[in-house]
Amino acid sequence: MKIAIMGAMPEEVAPILEKLDNVEEVNYAKNKYYKASYKGTEVVVAYSKIGKVFSTLTASTMLQMFACDVLLFTGVAGGVNPELKIGDLVVASKLAQHDLDITIFGHAHGYVPEGSVYVESDKDLVALSKLVAKEMNVSVREGIIATGDQFVADEKRKEFISSTFAADALEMEGASVAVVCDALGVPFFVLRSISDTADMDAGFNFEEFVESSAKVSADFLMNMIDKLVAK
Repeated sequence: MKIAIMGAMPEEVAPILEKLDNVEEVNYAKNKYYKASYKGTEVVVAYSKIGKVFSTLTASTMLQMFACDVLLFTGVAGGVNPELKIGDLVVASKLAQHDLDITIFGHAHGYVPEGSVYVESDKDLVALSKLVAKEMNVSVREGIIATGDQFVADEKRKEFISSTFAADALEMEGASVAVVCDALGVPFFVLRSISDTADMDAGFNFEEFVESSAKVSADFLMNMIDKLVAK
């Protein structure tokens, strides 16, 4: 098994790279990929840069060029569920693109012909995350994550995404990665730690909490990887 580990920003993958052995940097398609090993298992780590286009390119490269068998995404997100607080963990049960809009043709928000509004995460990986959460004695919310090429700092937009997609959190990469994995038949898992509450103060909160929230997500993901490599 070869594991792909993705984030969008350097802060999201830095805590993971610190724990790996034999790290080798590979430059390809204007990005950096880190081939490494962890407890005898091959891993490939990359941060895609922000947004759906870059994350699609990175995920496709990891699965096709580096031939990874499973993809795990770690990072931060804005909380739209009012029950979520900064630092809380959200596991994606399914993901949608909140900025995909061809409703003028009678389709639902997030739908594209020959596609679907939601892409479901791998159920075995979601189940594994629940086991890890129990062992770590931490609370993890399984919910819907909405993705779009926008950093949402507007209350009306937040309410629209929440009501339209029943979303718990929103970010800028997860659903596009999910589309790639689904198309190529590769199991995937998206984990996000809440760094802000997607309100008018989101920019300030993001700058203040992104590094600590990213580490929370990365630490949890490493515990999942421990389970995967032990199989």
